[in-house]
Amino acid sequence: MNMDVATTDEGFVETVDREAEAARSPFYGRAQALNLAPLWRVLGGLVTEEPKSPAVPAHWAYADVRPYLMEACDIISTEEAERRVLVFENPGLPGQSRITPSLFAGYQIILPGEVAPAHRHIASALRFIIEGKDAYTAVAGEKTMMEPGDFVITPSWTWHDHGNESDGPMVWLDGLDMHIVNLLSASFREGYGGKVQELHRPEGAALAETGCNMLPEGYVPPSQSSPIFNYPYRRTRDALDQVSRTRNPDPCHGHKMNYINPVTGGPAMPTITTAMQLLPKGFSSQPYRSTAGTIFSVVEGRGRVRIGDVKFDFAPQSLFVVPSWWPMTFEAAEDAILFSYSDRVVQEKLDFFRERRGND
Repeated sequence: MNMDVATTDEGFVETVDREAEAARSPFYGRAQALNLAPLWRVLGGLVTEEPKSPAVPAHWAYADVRPYLMEACDIISTEEAERRVLVFENPGLPGQSRITPSLFAGYQIILPGEVAPAHRHIASALRFIIEGKDAYTAVAGEKTMMEPGDFVITPSWTWHDHGNESDGPMVWLDGLDMHIVNLLSASFREGYGGKVQELHRPEGAALAETGCNMLPEGYVPPSQSSPIFNYPYRRTRDALDQVSRTRNPDPCHGHKMNYINPVTGGPAMPTITTAMQLLPKGFSSQPYRSTAGTIFSVVEGRGRVRIGDVKFDFAPQSLFVVPSWWPMTFEAAEDAILFSYSDRVVQEKLDFFRERRGND
């Protein structure tokens, strides 16, 4: 009897007799006519012994990407494109606008005087600022200026628009949970009806209300997202410096801090885990892997990341992705600051998340 194991491409479980399968073909044909299919023919591919992500490790140097961003400005306007974004497509997922199976990543660019018009959608979005100054985003009637290293949130179904009031280009990383939303067939989108939304809150209102370890009497959170929608890099960098003086670096992550919602103490975004970490000069991490596919954007410093057997040298403004369950290690040639985001919080809520530290 010719048995097949669950690891075959066909997905047969180890008890299936391949030689006997030919005799079952008429049954399969009749069942297919009723939109029925035999689980035993695909079970091995559906329930794997370990995570098997179709995504692969990948790295993009900013010096290679930036010329394409500038060329995009010559060939399409923000009015026509609505969002002038170049998508990071994982080499293992071509044509799908995915950097991991669950997450989106892209660089958005707006030139001086341009506006990315207001709209809203169910998908939550983050903006991590890469280059430029004196540009803004407006979220739910409040405007905030943005600088490199700032982490900005657009919560689900909130009006948002962006504008550039400077004399140079503004570039940021867009991270969205749209693929999670689309998996659940829950997407909605709506245009505002004008370029910019009406502002009805003064700049800094969200930070004043919720960013000082106090809340106004009767405060009701507008959503599960953090009401603070701009986490300035200067504050984040200071927090990392302070914690590096009081704690030893984690063997796998260095000094890593997660962005939180100050009202609940939970994650800043309900579907995306966001963090910033400091790898001290000379730091060499222990191996780490998790089920959360993670995107990293380098803010400061240089070093090397090893993902499985693949090695990438990273530098400021470069971006790389570590797919689910790929082991990674870091080597910091100098003090390095890395922003990251992943779907970890979703996995934790569903009891899916797993991690492995060291060589265990």
